Amino acid sequence: MNIAQGASELIIEQAGPVTRLELNRPARGNALSAGVVLALRDAVASAARDGTRLLVLAGSGASFCSGFDLGGLDRQSDGDLALRFLQAEELLQAVHHFPGETLALAHGRVFGAGADLFGACARRIAAPGTTFRFPGVRFGVVLGTRRLGAIVGPQARRLILDGIEIDADTALANGFASEIAARAAWPERQSAILAGLGLVAPETRKAISRCLRADTRAQDMADLAASVARPGLKQRIETYKSEIGNRS
Repeated sequence: MNIAQGASELIIEQAGPVTRLELNRPARGNALSAGVVLALRDAVASAARDGTRLLVLAGSGASFCSGFDLGGLDRQSDGDLALRFLQAEELLQAVHHFPGETLALAHGRVFGAGADLFGACARRIAAPGTTFRFPGVRFGVVLGTRRLGAIVGPQARRLILDGIEIDADTALANGFASEIAARAAWPERQSAILAGLGLVAPETRKAISRCLRADTRAQDMADLAASVARPGLKQRIETYKSEIGNRS
């Protein structure tokens, strides 16, 4: 087992062709701090180079990932926050275009950037009782929009603009989750997915993935950059926090 630098907020486990990245900030709902985003981004890049065939994303504690860590806003400028969102998009793109297979294992509250991280994976398993929401529109950030639209189609507009919360059954019905499985069944499902990878040559799998996965990275980054460059990003986030009563 390898543990990412910077305490143990990201646990990296490698076993043969499988790399498992586990968010380990349970007291914060595994919310994505700036440091964790960078650690994740670097870990995904490393796995893309070392021959990993199955990249697994999971979270410790009660939730997979509750979104961006919005604590400490008083110490951050609009520019600091904009950079964090741009780095998160780099992470999401790295996951979405990973050369091997990707598997997200979600439970609990999966909100905002956490839901985007889930959606960036090719295979998405949700535990019963998992809930998803995309609140970023409330502070004017365009993040993960095309990827969500490619998964759920026209329903993405309602999920984003209305900010509705959906449960695992709804996520399965609209395609956002590829299956529902209890956490106790996850090891078995992971093993089955890994076994299935052996049925298709890696080069063939990569070629098929490239054909089926539109590469919109440049436009996605440009749209995000335009949204976070609009003045008042920090104030919009602070207003959002006060409205929902999130702890700082």
